[in-house]
Amino acid sequence: MDLKSLVRDIPDFPKPGILFRDITTLLRDPEGLRYTIDFLTQKCKEAAITADYVIGIESRGFIFGSPLAYKLGVGFIPVRKRGKLPAAVHSIEYELEYGTDCLEVHQDALPEASRVLIVDDLIATGGTASATAKLVQKIGCKLVGFAFIIELQDLQGRKYLPDVPIISLIEY
Repeated sequence: MDLKSLVRDIPDFPKPGILFRDITTLLRDPEGLRYTIDFLTQKCKEAAITADYVIGIESRGFIFGSPLAYKLGVGFIPVRKRGKLPAAVHSIEYELEYGTDCLEVHQDALPEASRVLIVDDLIATGGTASATAKLVQKIGCKLVGFAFIIELQDLQGRKYLPDVPIISLIEY
């Protein structure tokens, strides 16, 4: 299946000069969504990624991370923006193009030494994925890989990630 054909390009969003890769058109296609999850699962197995948990990065990482965790037979853990989780959290601040942001995970979400696969819809500059990896390692867990639906290769986000398997289904 040609997944690229299911992704809509929106020029000048969220600001002039940006070409936004919109996955909502992929999500609304039942066959495309099923294929995406099945293909992502296959790629994880081919890469010999063995995880105890899938972490989905807010918010589109939840969309793909939950069914991937189901297919892999492991638990799902959400990593959220600051203030969204109700119990005690581990947190990490990270740099954005203009300022900083913060990611959090519940303190009781991941047992120490758990093997973790991080999932998001897209990797661009790699900042959010890198911060999530640092959060996982700070907790004492083992990062076993990353899985993305889309990779924007020109932004070279992959080079900012730890040396573990990195899966991307669509490359631009």
